[in-house]
Amino acid sequence: MAKGSREVVAMKCRDCKAQNYITTRNKVNIEGKLVVKKYCRNCRKITEHKETIKLK
Repeated sequence: MAKGSREVVAMKCRDCKAQNYITTRNKVNIEGKLVVKKYCRNCRKITEHKETIKLK
């Protein structure tokens, strides 16, 4: 297998600051923090979620 260029990161809602999602990102192609619009269960609406921490 090739070396892993993907890393596991947690996604946090920008409005309520709740950590809702865990996803992977390609650290070679994406520079900076990953920002994705996702559904937040706490806010009950679609908000922007930003990468917060790297998980193992």
